[in-house]
Amino acid sequence: MTKIQAYFQTDWQAMTATDWVGLTINVVIFIALLVLFYWVFNPKNKEKLEAHRHLPFRDESDTSGNKHG
Repeated sequence: MTKIQAYFQTDWQAMTATDWVGLTINVVIFIALLVLFYWVFNPKNKEKLEAHRHLPFRDESDTSGNKHG
């Protein structure tokens, strides 16, 4: 066994419930990021995303045009 194989070897039977929860959360977040990146960088979604380009810079106002605060 090489050094790299020994480094990445996992004892699956010794994993606790916390280890399994952490592994599951990491895998779910990884898959969600892959889906999100595919959706964001897909050219057919460009117009939908560009429509919200300046959303963070808009003033907070309701539909009547009155500012909150």
